[in-house]
Amino acid sequence: MTKIAQITPSRVVIGVDTHKDVHVAVALDDLGRRLDSTTIATTTAGYRALVAWGDALGTVEAFAVEGTGSYGAGLARHLRASDRHVVEVLRPNRQARRRNGKSDPVDAEAAARAVLSGEATGSPKSGDDLVEMIRVLRVARSTARKARTQAMNALKSLLVTAPSDLREQLRGLSNTQLVATAGRLRSGRETTTTAANKTALRALACRYQALDAEISALDAQLAELAAEVAPKLVETFGVGPDTAGALLVAAGDNPERLRSEAAFSMLCGASPVEASSGKTVRHRLNRGGDRQANAALYRIVLVRMRFHTPTRAYVERRTAQGLSKPEIIRCLKRYVAREVYGILHDTIAPASAIAAA
Repeated sequence: MTKIAQITPSRVVIGVDTHKDVHVAVALDDLGRRLDSTTIATTTAGYRALVAWGDALGTVEAFAVEGTGSYGAGLARHLRASDRHVVEVLRPNRQARRRNGKSDPVDAEAAARAVLSGEATGSPKSGDDLVEMIRVLRVARSTARKARTQAMNALKSLLVTAPSDLREQLRGLSNTQLVATAGRLRSGRETTTTAANKTALRALACRYQALDAEISALDAQLAELAAEVAPKLVETFGVGPDTAGALLVAAGDNPERLRSEAAFSMLCGASPVEASSGKTVRHRLNRGGDRQANAALYRIVLVRMRFHTPTRAYVERRTAQGLSKPEIIRCLKRYVAREVYGILHDTIAPASAIAAA
């Protein structure tokens, strides 16, 4: 611990640069003067030491924490459980980092200054309820789906170079038939290339089947959780368990942290971005935000453009006005984000308030 100044502040803001094994914290007073810095372990004892260290410096107004969804998740949960005000801070601006250099104390101080200046005001996700369960199950399903695709690609790749008799036996089969047939292959003693190929094909087919069963089980759990958290969202036209899960994860267990439906739209990358120049006044698609939530909105819009009568009428009217298809989709994603925010605000937010009470 390094003492920087002997000051009695009226309020203190603590910035934290988070890492896997240690966190670095810097305390600033209400005038932006640096008070002290410390390093803590990413354990419960370390989190308690950080709180005690901050209280010894003065009245801690806020903890500015980087990476509240990754390395700083444990610290953010501990601080929220201790009734401390936590502000989510983005990583420092790249231009400022190039000018001022890069170190853990510098990043922690920049986080604290972002809160003092009012630049950082967002609340982190609580990560302690059903939506967090959906998030971790979605991670497991996503990796399983990637592994299943790799198994199928490897299976087909081996089939291309397999001996002629084996290739003729499996050629022309659909994916389902190929996996079922390859899973029943018997090689006997591996004394020939044909026997080795049968062993490899059977192993890949069995792996695919195991991953497929795992994905089906995870899909069932995710559908059940999504229906429990936000049944009205799942029942909305064009919204299924997968898209509902992506939107729920973007909002978090505490969607009240989102100030408005415009903020949720920006979070999902569906807010219009100015692209005007000279006499041309227009908006373009937003390429920021949560891309999985943005993809969920896109899938909802595609379904509605095909099967939802009011949406189809809207597309025809806007096309007649001269809007391109990407521009119409941008507008529809914004409308869907507004609708989803209203549903989430009326379902999850009241439940969170009741649980907190």
